[in-house]
Parts: sequence; C-alpha cells; structure tokens
Amino acid sequence: MPADSADLAARLLDAHVAQQRRQLTDPHEFAALVDEEITAFLDVADQLPLETAVSRDLIKAVARKYAIAFPVDGEIPGLVGAVAERLYQYSADHDTRLQDVLDRRRFEELATGIADLGLSRRIVERVLTSPASEDACVEAVQRAVDPSRLPGKLAGIVETLVERVARRGTRYVLAVNSAESDHLILDAAREMWLWLASTDEQADQVRDILSDGDVEDTIVLVFEFWRSFRETPYFGALLDEGIDEVFDTYGQTPLSEILDELGIARTDLVEEAMRFGPPVITQLDSDGIVESALRRRLAPFYASDEFAAILASD
Repeated sequence: MPADSADLAARLLDAHVAQQRRQLTDPHEFAALVDEEITAFLDVADQLPLETAVSRDLIKAVARKYAIAFPVDGEIPGLVGAVAERLYQYSADHDTRLQDVLDRRRFEELATGIADLGLSRRIVERVLTSPASEDACVEAVQRAVDPSRLPGKLAGIVETLVERVARRGTRYVLAVNSAESDHLILDAAREMWLWLASTDEQADQVRDILSDGDVEDTIVLVFEFWRSFRETPYFGALLDEGIDEVFDTYGQTPLSEILDELGIARTDLVEEAMRFGPPVITQLDSDGIVESALRRRLAPFYASDEFAAILASD
C-alpha cells in the first residue's frame, strides 16, 4: 500500500475506533445503541422459531457436556462448601425465627397442600403397610420385653406370646393410621411448626440440630451421589427426554414468545443491559481494553486488499 494510502488508512482507523469507543462509553449513545440492538433482536426473534435457531441435537450435546462430562472436582466442591458454610453461619448467628420467614397461615396452607398430594399419601401408606415397618415395630416391643432372665422353656413361651401380641397390635395400629395418612402428615407438620416457632434460642437450636460438620458431610454426600448418578444411562435418558419435551412444546414457537412466557420483557433486557453495561465498559475503558479491542478488530480491514482496492478505484 502506498505511503499516502497507508496514512489515510491509519487516520480512518483512528476515527473509526474513536467513533465506536464513544458509542460505547457515552451514556446517551450507549443507551441508544442498546435500544436499537434489542429492538433489532426482537424483530428477528418474532420470526425465528426455537428449532430454526438451534437444533435439539446441539442442545443435547451441550447439556451432556456440562451435566455429564464436565468435571465436578477442583474448586467447585470447595466453593459450594464455602457458600454453604457462610449460609450456615448466617443462620446460626442471626436470631431469625420461623414466623419471620413463614407465618402460621401460610405454613398451614403449605402443610395442607403437601398432605393433599397423592404422592405424600402413597408414601405414608406404603410405609405403614410395609412388612418391614411391621417387623420393626415388633422388634422394638420384643427388645423392650426381655424374657432372657426367665427359665429356658418359659422364656421361649413368653417370647412367642409377646411376638404374637405385638404383631397383632402393630397390624391394627398401622392399619388404622394408614386410613388417616393425610391427618398424620398434617399433625406432624403442625407439631414441627409449633416446636420451631416456640423456640427462643433460635441460633442455639440451629447449632444443636445442624453442625458445620454436618453441612460439610452433606455436601460430600451430594457430590458423591451426583458424580455417580450423572454417569448412569438413566440420567442421560432423562436429560434427553427433558430437552425433547421443550422442543416438542416450543420448537415451532418464535423466540420472542418464549421470552414472553418466561416473563422476560423488552424492558427487562434493556434494564439489565443498562445495569451491567456502563460500569463494566467504564472499567474496561479506563484500563485501555476497549480501545485495544476495537483497534484489534477494525485494523485488519484497513490493512486489507479490499480496502486497498477501494482506494485504488478512486
């Protein structure tokens, strides 16, 4: 490129970089840029269905990478543990009572809703009708009544009699409670609320029930379970089914409608762009990163054969 053309290219590059930098750093120009770009994006999103924008197979590949293949070792468990420890310390150090978080009426509604769930009733009924539950109750009674000090034959008779009586009584009690499974759940929930709501030493109660060691042990157990569960074919199948359901439901739906259904409006996009954009860009600009990045992206054009050809044509 001749010297005069190179000089012109350098001056045009400087002007282009300055204009682009001003558009990003000037508050009014940046606000106009955000409004223009979001409007243009939503105009396209009105005509762009989800499955046209991205395929389900691509989303499955990304989901499998981060949900299954992505390592959960390193700093991630440590960070989760540190966050959990901080939340635990906050709960333990602040006198937060249950009624400060959930009032009695809301708790009653929540407890009633849980008790009315078919799943809750089936779980309680399954526990109450399980032979294992019956055996556990009978064993508890047998341990309470210890006939070992009696003479050998008498001890055997007493042990057999205790087992029979205990088993009959257990069956009766479990059968009666099985028919009232929803009341069992409600009564247990109410008793728990009354106990928690009446405690005066909330911080001490937290420490008595849950120690920092318990928090750490729970995190370790969760990570160990997740590490093995995510590698099973069952989890992979669940992941694929979930993605297929989203695409079967919304595959032909324009992206703008999906955003609306998620509760994300145009004003939300503008608000968040204006919340994060200016302070981040200001910091980057003060460090010289904005100008350096713009120059790096624009300079190749002004040194290109295409630009030289334009100058030559003039």
